[in-house]
Amino acid sequence: MTRPGVCFGGPSPEHDISILTGLQAVHALADAGRNPVALYWSPVGTWHEVPPDIEASAFAEGLPRSASEIEPAARPGGGFVRADRRRRPVPVDVVVNCCHGGPGEDGGLPALLDLAGLAYTGPGQRSAAICMDKLAFSGATEAAGLPTLPLWLLTEDSPSDDAAADLDGVPLIVKPRFGGSSIGIEIVDDLATARALARSSPLLRDGAVVQRYLKDIIDLNISVRTWPELRLSAVERPLRSDSTIYTYAEKYLTGGGGMATAPRELPAVLPEAIESSLRAAAVEVSHLVMARSVMRIDFLWDGGDDPAGLWVNEINPIPGSLSWYFWLHEGDSLIELLDDLIAEALDGPTRRFVTQGADGTALRSVGSIAAKLA
Repeated sequence: MTRPGVCFGGPSPEHDISILTGLQAVHALADAGRNPVALYWSPVGTWHEVPPDIEASAFAEGLPRSASEIEPAARPGGGFVRADRRRRPVPVDVVVNCCHGGPGEDGGLPALLDLAGLAYTGPGQRSAAICMDKLAFSGATEAAGLPTLPLWLLTEDSPSDDAAADLDGVPLIVKPRFGGSSIGIEIVDDLATARALARSSPLLRDGAVVQRYLKDIIDLNISVRTWPELRLSAVERPLRSDSTIYTYAEKYLTGGGGMATAPRELPAVLPEAIESSLRAAAVEVSHLVMARSVMRIDFLWDGGDDPAGLWVNEINPIPGSLSWYFWLHEGDSLIELLDDLIAEALDGPTRRFVTQGADGTALRSVGSIAAKLA
């Protein structure tokens, strides 16, 4: 029988939300008799196994007392091992990646699992890296001819003088280049303030991007699944308060259940041309980023009937609550979604690294290293 492990937590600003997503998955698998292993990644980067019936409150003050330390083994067939003298393997056949933000979602954890020879759900390393880099994703979608809003790298020297002149004196939205969940996003009045924010905010230390802020813009989201074939959910319109953006609190802290209980209109009531354009763009984005498992694609809409007022905004490669509420509307339970994700992960081989060409020819053709340094 397949023994799934569920990874959650991680050294990320979204650590707490990842715990909620992970525990939803662990409890659903346990209730269905799948015998999951709960793999907790702490904020300081250590790994621990915790009981599968653990509740979120056990993590509120730090590491739960019931946690036992484990370690990933980055070698073929390595998986996870217990951090003791005997180094016994943790019995896991496939990993359900429920880590939001940071190395769990940007390609770091997928790369580690590739090296450990473990099958896993969610994006591969290359896909995750594109999805979590707002500048790269925006450039890729623009190059593919998809409708996007101009986005600029924010440093002391960029945007360029021409772009800076175009942005002068208008409200701007500043975002972390790498990250999600609206954490670190700010609305500012001008480019000078944006640059000052980028210098001072720890959430922008790894990079920042900036674009014009559009007042009264509407958020629209859709979820995609890739197993056994590409499927699109109904379109969601998140219902936000009078805030200028769809905030972290509105996404995750309303209703007590993370994104699954956030207020929303699902399915969204949209003009036919808008929904048709959105769904077509979602398919193109899925192919562009090599989507796998379940992802959420976010759009911005000006509220009109013309598809020219609809833009691809971002993609979330490991969405909050694994977007299961989208699929509940389609008639699938969380355990059905998880079973599909696990089946997809096990169906394909773990990543194989190619060494063709490394046959020693270059090594035999040289003399000493000292000669190479001369």
